[in-house]
Amino acid sequence: MTEQPHNIFLVGPMGAGKTTIGKRLARALKRRFVDCDHEIEKKTGASIPLIFEIEGESGFRAREKRVIDDLTLEPGVVLATGGGAVLDPENRQRLSERGLVVFLYAPVELLVARTRNDTNRPLLQTGNRAERLREIMLQREPLYREIADLTVDTGAMAMGEIVSTIKARAS
Repeated sequence: MTEQPHNIFLVGPMGAGKTTIGKRLARALKRRFVDCDHEIEKKTGASIPLIFEIEGESGFRAREKRVIDDLTLEPGVVLATGGGAVLDPENRQRLSERGLVVFLYAPVELLVARTRNDTNRPLLQTGNRAERLREIMLQREPLYREIADLTVDTGAMAMGEIVSTIKARAS
């Protein structure tokens, strides 16, 4: 029997449910939940949109990379990564080497519905949110799948089922 990874890292697009599912999963496993974007905001004292405005996406990604490196080394963490964290090869390597990676998938139509009122996602501040999400998924989905130990369709399962599925894989 192989030793199970101590940490669980949730990857997937904006609106897939990483934060919501991560909180429920952490409670069920009695682990600490951390949201990467919230951690960046806490460390900088600035919102994600403000960081994007001042430093651009590249500045944000550099901050995200440092936070992911730190958080993936902490024991007993359920970590919700930002949707674009997988764009960096070092992030993908750290995530896959340091824990169980769960790709939370949802169809683009559902992602659009879930993010329709969200103004805190700089990459979605565009005229055609559905088209932008399709572009993002085209670029990122292969990267999510590349490092995923488990893929869960959050549009096809109830919250309790999703948590149970991940919990079973993690124990």
